Amino acid sequence: MKFTKTLIAVSLAFVSADTFAAAFQLAEQNASGLGRAYAGEASIADDASVVARNPALMTLFKNKQFSVAAISVIPDVSLEGTGTNNGLQASVLDEDSIVPSAIVPAGYFTMPVNDKVSVGFGVFSNFGLATEFDNDYAAGQIAGETEILTVNMNASVAYKVSEQFSFGVGLNAVYAEAKIIRKFGASPLPIPASADAVNLEGDDVGYGLNIGLMYQLDENSRFGFNYRTETDITFEGDYSNELPSAFIPGGLDGKLVLPGSVEIALPAIAEFSGSHQLDDKLGLHYSVLWTGWSSFDSLEAQVTSPTGNKFSAFEKTEDFSDSMRYSIGSDYQLNENILLRAGVAFDESPVSQTHLSISIPDTDRFWFSFGGNYTIDQNSNVDLGVSVLRGKTQNFTEEDKLGSEWSFESKGHAVLIGAQYNYKF
Repeated sequence: MKFTKTLIAVSLAFVSADTFAAAFQLAEQNASGLGRAYAGEASIADDASVVARNPALMTLFKNKQFSVAAISVIPDVSLEGTGTNNGLQASVLDEDSIVPSAIVPAGYFTMPVNDKVSVGFGVFSNFGLATEFDNDYAAGQIAGETEILTVNMNASVAYKVSEQFSFGVGLNAVYAEAKIIRKFGASPLPIPASADAVNLEGDDVGYGLNIGLMYQLDENSRFGFNYRTETDITFEGDYSNELPSAFIPGGLDGKLVLPGSVEIALPAIAEFSGSHQLDDKLGLHYSVLWTGWSSFDSLEAQVTSPTGNKFSAFEKTEDFSDSMRYSIGSDYQLNENILLRAGVAFDESPVSQTHLSISIPDTDRFWFSFGGNYTIDQNSNVDLGVSVLRGKTQNFTEEDKLGSEWSFESKGHAVLIGAQYNYKF
């Protein structure tokens, strides 16, 4: 699953759905933090996954570290139709699940070069989404199928300035691909509901930086900060539709494939965390994470005609706002081999109430998490984590290009189950 988010959302365009962090953002860079609801991610140095959340923490490792993780996202996003203006029964809009389950993988490696410098590499994702509706769904122009995948390849280096302070820098190459299909949907026109109104596939590679800081207040308290820059992505690929040119301006009759592109900016992310060892068994961790969603204000699809002229096939105002995520968690050393974890979080949605969409059924969420770590031997251990996400019920209305109004009640929940293997050598 894994890339970014709403690429579209209407008749000739794109849409996006829910990935169970705000909008199309992913929190699932590891399974060790999952059991704490990802509290303390920029300050706690559990394993090599620090490459993703704060590379400065690599200086705390005395050995080479390797971690590989997989998190299963099991969503439950349902829609209930509450009204239409075109004579159709509201029940034609009912959908039990519009977001498919997915696996989010990640892998990391860190290595101390000397007593001051450490390097690391990670492969993970910060953004991703998928939504699927039936081909003959009545509101096909605002539904259809959307898949967006991002893979972040992050190389990092960290330097220990003193026993108390370290900093790290990372270079990120983000590969992104997207598939957006929109159907024509129910209408009085002699056009099948399942006809493609938009079919666009494309990919791109963007680049960005991240920096991390770590300050060790004393042997029991540590603070961390990480900042990840905005990444510009231009999806370039093939555009087509099955609309009859005799009825629809811009219809390609399913015969032409044209170059198409969409530009988006993956938002900047900043996180501040603290970790405190309260006694020899109990630790307390917390995080405040900011995402600069205000950079995502609109979507526009550009298509190049056979004559070489460019035109806008779709434009939609998104008007996202910057969002915050707050989390607090703890861990408890039950015995020599078992560490228990628990945490809660509040994840704020950046989507305006006036721009809610079935393609982006986003809402504020609460996380309730638990998990643990089991030490296999002196070199290896495993992490398990589970999070239950509960979202608010939303009511909203969308209008398609033919003037049909579709009213919905949406509910979104999810369960995340993760496992991770860590090895040091």
